[in-house]
Amino acid sequence: QVQLVESGGGLVQAGGSLRLSCAASGRTFGIYAMGWFRQAPGKERNFVAAISLSGSNILYADSVKGRFTISRDNAKNTVYLQMSSLKPEDTAVYFCAAGLVSTRPGGYSYWGQGTQVTVSS
Repeated sequence: QVQLVESGGGLVQAGGSLRLSCAASGRTFGIYAMGWFRQAPGKERNFVAAISLSGSNILYADSVKGRFTISRDNAKNTVYLQMSSLKPEDTAVYFCAAGLVSTRPGGYSYWGQGTQVTVSS
């Protein structure tokens, strides 16, 4: 079992930056790939970024490439999402997940509760 808790969300102006963190508890963090997804009101949950166990395999959605960076610290059981040059369309609830390196929600077994990111224009 892995429990995930996101933090770092908030309100930011367009062009600003935020760093999301996802702290994992449980002994098995080190065997899972980690992903970030986001969901805007009335829309489906969409892939943002994923990172393999070693960090050698990283995927990004086209919409965030060059602006967002995913990283992980296995010693701290934490995965991060550094978000820069934020746009109003980045507004959503952001979820972290543990599972396989995948762009699909079905590839992940464990999910956090989410953290709200709001980007004002």
